[in-house]
Amino acid sequence: MSSLADRPENPVVGRPAVHESAALHVTGAAVYTDDVAARAHGVLTAWPVQSTSAHARVTVDVAPAYGVPGVVRVLTADDVPGVNDAGVKHDEPLFPTEAMFFGHALVWVLGETTDAARRGAAAVTVSYEPLPSLITVEEAIAAGSFQGVARTIARGDAASALESSAFVFEGESVVGGQEHFSLETHASFAVRDPDGRYFVECSTQHPSETQEIVAHVLGVASSEVTVECLRMGGGFGGKEMQPHGFAAVAALGAKLTGRPVRLRLTRTQDITMSGKRHPFHMAWRAGFDVEGRLQALDATLTSDGGWSLDLSEPVLGRALCHVDNAYWIPNVRVHGRVAQTHKPSNTAFRGFGGPQGAFLIEDVLGRAAPVLGIDPLELRAKNFYRPGQRTHYGQLVKDAGRLPAIWNRLRADSDLDARLREISRFNAAHADRKRGLAMTPVKFGISFTFTAFNQAGALVLVYKDGSVLINHGGTEMGQGLHTKMLQVAATALGVPLEAVRVAPTRTDKVPNTSATAASSSADLNGGAVKLACEEIRGRLAAVAGRLLGVDARDVRFSDGYVEPLGGGQRMLFADVVAAAYLQRVQLFAAGYYRTEGLHWDADRQQGSPFKYFAYGCAAAEVEVDGFTGGYRLRRVDIVHDVGDSLSPLLDIGQIEGGFVQGTGWLTLEELRWDAGDGPTRGRLQTPSASTYKLPSFSEMPEEFHVALFEDAREDGAVYGSKAVGEPPLLLAFSVREALRQAVGAFGPGGRSVELSSPATPEAVFWAIEAARGAGAAGAASVSRDGTDAAAPATAGDSGSAEPDLLTAGR
Repeated sequence: MSSLADRPENPVVGRPAVHESAALHVTGAAVYTDDVAARAHGVLTAWPVQSTSAHARVTVDVAPAYGVPGVVRVLTADDVPGVNDAGVKHDEPLFPTEAMFFGHALVWVLGETTDAARRGAAAVTVSYEPLPSLITVEEAIAAGSFQGVARTIARGDAASALESSAFVFEGESVVGGQEHFSLETHASFAVRDPDGRYFVECSTQHPSETQEIVAHVLGVASSEVTVECLRMGGGFGGKEMQPHGFAAVAALGAKLTGRPVRLRLTRTQDITMSGKRHPFHMAWRAGFDVEGRLQALDATLTSDGGWSLDLSEPVLGRALCHVDNAYWIPNVRVHGRVAQTHKPSNTAFRGFGGPQGAFLIEDVLGRAAPVLGIDPLELRAKNFYRPGQRTHYGQLVKDAGRLPAIWNRLRADSDLDARLREISRFNAAHADRKRGLAMTPVKFGISFTFTAFNQAGALVLVYKDGSVLINHGGTEMGQGLHTKMLQVAATALGVPLEAVRVAPTRTDKVPNTSATAASSSADLNGGAVKLACEEIRGRLAAVAGRLLGVDARDVRFSDGYVEPLGGGQRMLFADVVAAAYLQRVQLFAAGYYRTEGLHWDADRQQGSPFKYFAYGCAAAEVEVDGFTGGYRLRRVDIVHDVGDSLSPLLDIGQIEGGFVQGTGWLTLEELRWDAGDGPTRGRLQTPSASTYKLPSFSEMPEEFHVALFEDAREDGAVYGSKAVGEPPLLLAFSVREALRQAVGAFGPGGRSVELSSPATPEAVFWAIEAARGAGAAGAASVSRDGTDAAAPATAGDSGSAEPDLLTAGR
């Protein structure tokens, strides 16, 4: 059997294939979960009764709802035959007696129509016994409100290294959350068949876990529940854990009424009930030597987990693993903890804590560069990992030389140095408009840090006419996973792309699937599909060898034909399949793949949790208006490493989309909660697109150049490819750093610029005001002996408010 990286002649992988559902998407013909539900006969609609208190004991009277015409049933905790919990940590009551956030679903009303269910929910009366609430992570820290297991990753002696560092900075970095805002809101549909088994159509990234939660709520075996995911209208991590409870509500309703039940949240319900990207509060100290090389980092990361754990512990774990981003830090101590607040339970979001962890070191470098008197480009490049070095958790940084190569290529291809000189001239000539240009890297680990999730299965069926149907455990949410699996299967079997079809993801076809997450789904499911196809191809090769009179090892499959090595008589793939059937040769196979070489000690926070690292660099140029803080993203250049691309068109789309989503997180998307003492404390104040700013066409780069790094084959991955979903999001740090450069240009050089995150136009305006108001004296740095160590400003320097500095030995 060939290795995963082998690529035969004339492969279908590597071609710029169109998304398999593209035509359905643009014509509106694509079917989603609620489309299936809408076609069901006699379907009931579920509607939540939501808490109007952030934290309170509640007493619910459902009797008034039954007086509303069209109300069929109100689901409460008394109706649950199994476990009244929707979480894998058993800390998420499906029907709570204690409201834990403003908008918490307390009970669900089933109605003949959506309007009947809505009016029934409005008729339910709720009595509240208010309890103290914590809304911000700072409030939780002050109250000592934490949940889950705290973790620490350490290497060397950070305390001693800080004492001996030439320059020591300290500060706080705060990064906000982010709403997933998938085009399709959470949706589930459940039917109980005449045999008492359940079918659930669900917009979920983790069908097997949805199956398990539904089963334990209903008190039945997992084998009695089938979960299907036809497709999702976006997920971004928000549908990895949080669909389970909604599916369980629909299934419980189907059990109790004997009728199909649909549940689809409105946009406002979706935003107010579902978790977000975790906000982080990070307190840190960082040490540098006289040449600007990082010597030590000592930090405490506190994430806002919301009311329950959900995925907060592994999100925090990945953040701790990614505080280095692309930089060698010889001495590290990073402590992590999860705060408990009275807000929706925060959850997975593209990057899964990695962006928050990398935010810390990029913020440190961005603040420190002007004070150290070192160009930010130089400061970053001189701190890159070098071959032979290991991360702070002990993993060898394989291919460490790849990042400098990408960095140098991007610097040349984007004509960056000439543009920096032009920006310097522009800024000197314009008092009220300034430009900034920054370049940042990414090094992102690929694999689930929970080692057991690094496995996948597939079932491949070849029919007598030579057509192929593949089943795999990954879910399609618009990212193109199904398209890549079609290309993998077509390549492995040597048939045209149009000969292969992919079936909807179902737990009764491929069991015990891992979540479609961690950027690993093409690696895992592609490996399983490829191995299943190769098993079938091996059987067919034996049949073809006998028909062609050659050894089976000399049979080649390509573009729908089967022929001997070196040419000669050839046969149609379909004819070989037909012959194999007549010879009673098995024409289906199950493939199973698991990622080898991983090991992770969660208690020690040491090991090699990742199969490989994905690398990339981005350069972003902005122009800022000094009167308003408004800005334009003038140009973005990206070079990104996806190995040998399985599907270049899709990969470029993922890079562009990830970058834009990251830019939204860092510059636009601001979640605001009522933290006052009034009756609306804890209410989300940005519950719709009218109040929550998403990137639109006006925020797109005026020039957007994306290139895939060449000669980047990854041995041991399917056809030499690399994951692409999450790493590009971190490239958006270049936009934030460009804004920092532009803001700094409004004031004197040699001063640190602090930016809020998200760096909204308002935040940029106040940063400009701070830069303008900064005095020139006392702005540079402090040396080990306490003498003035001011350095000349460089082309990349920026200035702002007083930097956070400590003298060594203090």
